[in-house]
Amino acid sequence: MTVRLLIGDCRERLREIEAGSVHCCVTSPPYFGLRDYGVDGQIGLEESPEEFVLELVSVFREVRRALRDDGTLWLNLGDSYAGGGNGGGGSFAIDGIRGARMGVDKNKALRKNARRAIGAIKPKDLIGAPWMVAFALRADGWYLRQEIIWHKPNPMPESVRDRCTKAHEQIFLLSKSPIYHYDADAIKERASLDTHPRGPGNKRHKMTEAREAGDARHQTKAGLLKYSRKLAAAASGTKNNESFDQAMSVMPEKRNKRSVWTVGSEPYSGAHFATFPPALIEPCILAGCPAGGTVLDPFGGAGTTGLVADRLGRHAILCELNPEYVAMAERRIRADAPMLARLEVAEAAQ
Repeated sequence: MTVRLLIGDCRERLREIEAGSVHCCVTSPPYFGLRDYGVDGQIGLEESPEEFVLELVSVFREVRRALRDDGTLWLNLGDSYAGGGNGGGGSFAIDGIRGARMGVDKNKALRKNARRAIGAIKPKDLIGAPWMVAFALRADGWYLRQEIIWHKPNPMPESVRDRCTKAHEQIFLLSKSPIYHYDADAIKERASLDTHPRGPGNKRHKMTEAREAGDARHQTKAGLLKYSRKLAAAASGTKNNESFDQAMSVMPEKRNKRSVWTVGSEPYSGAHFATFPPALIEPCILAGCPAGGTVLDPFGGAGTTGLVADRLGRHAILCELNPEYVAMAERRIRADAPMLARLEVAEAAQ
């Protein structure tokens, strides 16, 4: 497969991609006000959340142009808190970030930011940036199809004492058209056979309880189903007939993927910034891009999207503003796939 790494501002490099040539986009833009990546022109250090949203809308307008009519966008975005006071982990202070780069006293800049609430956002407020972006993209013509919750079983610890530690982020599924490519079978998950139905008192009954009932008829699959049907009827008042047995004569081994994905964070030793884990975006690529298709990531970072796309037999195009990260992505992808058919690194035309 071919992985192309385009060095430069994605707002410019995306224009080089042929219209209608990309099957899906999987990406995680910089979060608003949380990190300085050390390069001019980066997104995420705007003066206000509204400006941040406008920048991303312009980026994804180019992404939509590059997508096929049946293409999808899988967008991971984390939220942040307004700086000043005890916002806790994930709080931002734009003045402090910029001031640190310019040698300005950081505490003074932070105090200034604390006094100056951005618009209607007060210090300690949750910004709500992911939903701001999602609604803006919908208004710009995207179809907002679903919010997926990335549940992190190993979240970053927070010292905050007046709210819960955050252990999730959003992934938004958006489409270019009302009818789009989505391979549900490719991402089906194993069905749990021991959690249905519920018995009297809303108690959860397991299939193993049927065996423990001591009736020999419950030792067979048919007997288990019949006994489970009786439990369900007792709980819900459903008529005890054979239609349930017929409907459940073949227990499904898989089910449609649910909208809460539990995936642990995986630090990448070569990067001093967060990278999303490969397991998080595998379903996005499998469902959104057919084998042999092309996946786009306008915020390439350490190259995770390219790495996973190649593993799954898809081509990939990554844009990245920071040349150091491009080099990191190149090393990482080559190390993961030494037999990679083709890896191209292209600098922006002068």
